[in-house]
Amino acid sequence: MLNMVFLTNSWLSSFDQPGLCITVAVLLHYFLLAAFTWMCLESVHFYLALVKVFNVYVPKYILKCCIAGWGIPAIVITIVLIINKDFYGNGSHSESNPFSNFCWIQENIVFYISVVAYVFVIFLTNTAMFITVLLQIHSVKSRTQKRSRIWKQ
Repeated sequence: MLNMVFLTNSWLSSFDQPGLCITVAVLLHYFLLAAFTWMCLESVHFYLALVKVFNVYVPKYILKCCIAGWGIPAIVITIVLIINKDFYGNGSHSESNPFSNFCWIQENIVFYISVVAYVFVIFLTNTAMFITVLLQIHSVKSRTQKRSRIWKQ
C-alpha cells in the first residue's frame, strides 16, 4: 500500500482538493510508519527465535504483533491529526509543472518528530537486536567448538 499511495500521490495532488491531499498524505505517512514498525517487529521475532529459543510462548502472539504493527502508527497519525490536520498538505515545488506537487507533511518539526525520530528509534532497536543475535550466535559457536575439542581429546 505504501508503494501504491506513493505512486499515485503526485497524480492525486494535481486535483487541488485539500481534503483529498490530506487523506493521501495521511495514508502515505501511515503506511510508511507501518512498514518500519513491521520491520521492527521482524527484528523482535528474530531475537525471540534465535536468542530466547525455549520457553518463549506468548499467548496470541500474532494478534499482539498485528495490534502493534498497525496500531502504533495509527496512534502517531491520530496525534498529529488531533494537533492540527493542516500539518498535512500539498507541497508544491514548481508552479510550471503540475506533477511536482506532492501531498505530504508540511511542517518540518512534525516531519522530524513523527518520521525521522520514529525511524531512528526503530533503527536503534533493530541494531540492538542484531548485535544481541550476533553475540548469541558467536557464543553458541564457541561453545560448540569447545565441546568438539573436548571430544577429540
